[in-house]
Amino acid sequence: MTETFDSIRIGLVSISDRASKGVYEDKGIPSLKEWLNSALKNPIHFEERLIPDEQPEIEDTLRELVDQTKCNLVLTTGGTGPAKRDVTPEATLAVANKEMPGFGEQMRQISLKFVPTAILSRQVAVIRGECLIINLPGQPKAIAETLTGLKDSDGKTLVSGIFAAVPYCVDLIGGPYIETRNEVVASFRPKNAIKPKS
Repeated sequence: MTETFDSIRIGLVSISDRASKGVYEDKGIPSLKEWLNSALKNPIHFEERLIPDEQPEIEDTLRELVDQTKCNLVLTTGGTGPAKRDVTPEATLAVANKEMPGFGEQMRQISLKFVPTAILSRQVAVIRGECLIINLPGQPKAIAETLTGLKDSDGKTLVSGIFAAVPYCVDLIGGPYIETRNEVVASFRPKNAIKPKS
């Protein structure tokens, strides 16, 4: 019998003044799509947005993706540093019903293994309605590291990536049952939350 998986709608938002004007090619959304397609067993419908570092526009985009487009998960990339134009965390918090600080804490822990400037990152994660919104770093390599985590040369997990906790979080807020490929990232659920194989 063929195993079936819930479909999931994921919003991908790349926030960059220059990429949104076509000064250079956006690499955030392609990196996110590549990682998600490799990590998830679920059929995915992507909603992609490339927008400038303008807080009202970021807020409007997040509201639209959650309230109208009905995304179950929204991942943003860019605009999380200390520079004047970096306003993604402020916009994300402005549309939140609940803040989920553990995601940002874990992302900084992972990034600190590579660069001391990780303490300058201000990524946040929030819940709006039945959607989880997570701010990710701007660089493709850092995006993959924070989602996947760190593994040793034998493939053993040294530091869990944040995506290990995403499926269960989405369960708890009423979203679809997300299943990951363990070779990319092993999601964690309590035993009583694991759905039996059909």
